[in-house]
Amino acid sequence: MMGVMKSTKLNPSSISSPTDSAKTFDRLSTLLDRFHLSASLFHTGPLCGRTTFEAQADRAFLHVLRRGQLQIEHPRGGARPKRVVLNEPTLVLYPRAVEHTFINPPREGSDFTCATLDFAGGDRNPIVAALPPLVLVPLHAVQGLGPALDLLFAETDRMRCGSRLLADRLLEVVLIQLLRWIIDHPQDIGVSSGLVMGLSDPRLARALVAMHAAPQDDWTLARMAVVAGMSRSAFAESFKTATGTTPSAYLTNWRLTVASTLLRAGQAQKLVAAELGFSTSSSLSRAFKQRYGESPREWLADRQGL
Repeated sequence: MMGVMKSTKLNPSSISSPTDSAKTFDRLSTLLDRFHLSASLFHTGPLCGRTTFEAQADRAFLHVLRRGQLQIEHPRGGARPKRVVLNEPTLVLYPRAVEHTFINPPREGSDFTCATLDFAGGDRNPIVAALPPLVLVPLHAVQGLGPALDLLFAETDRMRCGSRLLADRLLEVVLIQLLRWIIDHPQDIGVSSGLVMGLSDPRLARALVAMHAAPQDDWTLARMAVVAGMSRSAFAESFKTATGTTPSAYLTNWRLTVASTLLRAGQAQKLVAAELGFSTSSSLSRAFKQRYGESPREWLADRQGL
């Protein structure tokens, strides 16, 4: 599966009616509070013939195919299809750096709004890591997307004071709406395990959101299970099935991922350790080296030299 959603398989009832229990709490904001995203508009209007978007480290893309047909080609190799053909307005998301070429009619072209995306942490961003290399979702599938797109297109079609800045913010709104939809429908884009699958289960999501919000707490298996409203054995089994890892391993991974962003932002290692629930700075260093193969100091030095 390559994250390509075929619109012929859409179930309208599942699109418009996620479970009531999943609506009662916010599964996305704690992630976005820790790992911000931003969009930058770089094209609006027709694209004719061949247009290649080069892969650059930590650069993601969001394309909105407004009108027309589109053929997409990718270099051989990698977990993405060699060729994709789109015949309807579609959101095209590349959460990671992937070279891709758009092939449009040579004269009349097709109409697009395109943005580069900056996910804090790049490929280490938990949202990015949880998504396929290519996500294709027809515009009509995402409930409530219309008003945001109407505002976006109104700004991009007519240049006014602040249009570029407003368009960037509206593209971020579109992206958040898409991520919200993905969490409610992971299997429709080929996601079968990982963070997104965990968040799609209301019981597991309660524990995940709680851990995301307070990673410094003492999260025993028993406490996680209580938050999820499950027995310890049922929670542990369901968590491993959905996410592909154990609750304790996920918590450690989350803490280290957050630690890497805080350290790179210049926060002292001792403060990072305390904020994320490590007993000492040394315990953070040991866990960090076990995961990344380097101590925090070595890891930072490597990245500052880039």
